[in-house]
Amino acid sequence: MLALTRKKGESVIIGDDIEIMVTSIRGEQVKLGIVAPASVSIYRKELYEIIKRENREAAKFRADIDKL
Repeated sequence: MLALTRKKGESVIIGDDIEIMVTSIRGEQVKLGIVAPASVSIYRKELYEIIKRENREAAKFRADIDKL
């Protein structure tokens, strides 16, 4: 893992076309702005984990149907 220190208004660049900027800091919360191509999906980690779990369950369900 790469850990960086950034201040409000500062950014990090990932690859050639993804920019993550610190837009505000309030207490323990940091607000990020993300600029990326429309082809890049961006999710909060907790939501992404739910999507992965549901996709695995759907694949199992499909495998069960295919066995019939």
